[in-house]
Amino acid sequence: MIPIDVVGVRLEVPSNQPVLLLRERGGSRYLPIWIGVAEATAIAMTESGMEPPRPLTQDLVRLVLEAAKVDLLRVEISDLAEGVFYADMVLSNGVVISARPSDAVAVALRTGSETLVAEHVLEAAGVPAPLDEDTEVEAFREFLESVTPEEFGGRESQS
Repeated sequence: MIPIDVVGVRLEVPSNQPVLLLRERGGSRYLPIWIGVAEATAIAMTESGMEPPRPLTQDLVRLVLEAAKVDLLRVEISDLAEGVFYADMVLSNGVVISARPSDAVAVALRTGSETLVAEHVLEAAGVPAPLDEDTEVEAFREFLESVTPEEFGGRESQS
């Protein structure tokens, strides 16, 4: 498993579909995952330090874990099959919970937990980018403007 960092949420042009953008820690590959608006909002709020007036679902999960005295050890983006990403939330009590990557990453951000991705997932869906930050951002914008979720084959299941 490869550690990844959350770069943020971007909107794909022209459809304005949210994309969760992850980056290989210490590497040059990005992992874009198309996500729902609610999940994008939850992730963006956490990244910007905003507190919702009432707990969002991901906040509720964090509160339940705290009440049960169980830690989220890590999130693992474990598979990609037929264009659907899969993730697992690994808990300190040995329980592993299957989740959508967007939900799992949102909870990981709220708990300060690490997110990892399987090498085969990064190989299949990762997008190489140059190491210069300004060049990276511009190249990725160009990529997002030219690719559709159908062409990429990496749309997260919304069920």
